Amino acid sequence: MSAQAHRTNGLSRSSPTGFEKNLHPLGSIFSKNLDNPPKHAFSRAFSFLFFPFFFSLLKMNERSVASKYLMAYYMKTFRIITHRLNQNYSEPHFFIMNKGLNSGKPLNEPCPNCFVCITTNENDKDFMYWLCFGLWKSKSFHYYLKGSVIPFITIGDIKKHLRDNECIASKHPQLFHQSIHHLKLLEVNEEKLKLSLKMINTAKKAIFYKLMNKTGVV
Repeated sequence: MSAQAHRTNGLSRSSPTGFEKNLHPLGSIFSKNLDNPPKHAFSRAFSFLFFPFFFSLLKMNERSVASKYLMAYYMKTFRIITHRLNQNYSEPHFFIMNKGLNSGKPLNEPCPNCFVCITTNENDKDFMYWLCFGLWKSKSFHYYLKGSVIPFITIGDIKKHLRDNECIASKHPQLFHQSIHHLKLLEVNEEKLKLSLKMINTAKKAIFYKLMNKTGVV
């Protein structure tokens, strides 16, 4: 073999230069500089990979906290207990029938068989009262009625049903308040109609009584 066979581009292998100087001592094809990268380069790479991930987690946490605060703002605090005769309540409250086909109906005054829903303020009381009213009007409580002779609803079922629907209503406060506004108007009109019917019945009785009095029947 000629002497030129031991040369590469005129350079002897006994005096490595250029690319050969950067070869790994053990013969790896990777550069020595890649095998032991400088610390500042590693720090930059770590920062580039880690901090975007960290900030994305931080933003997700901020959104989660914000959503919790939003739901806490809308969700109402209430508790339901069994009403006892002659028991008084200092906090805002209303009563809920728990026996008969009208179980779930909200009341301003107690009846012999009812629960009491106690809230922390008047706004929560109004919210829960009309939520209960809407569920009662739509016969939503009928699903939970038990008993074959006199149907009734348990305190556990009514708590769960009110809480589940309160969570749904709290997610759509504007729509809920619009619906409640219409319910209140209908309730007022219904009371007016009831009063009108009562006055009509009274007038009928008066006319008949007057007729009977003139004819000497009474």
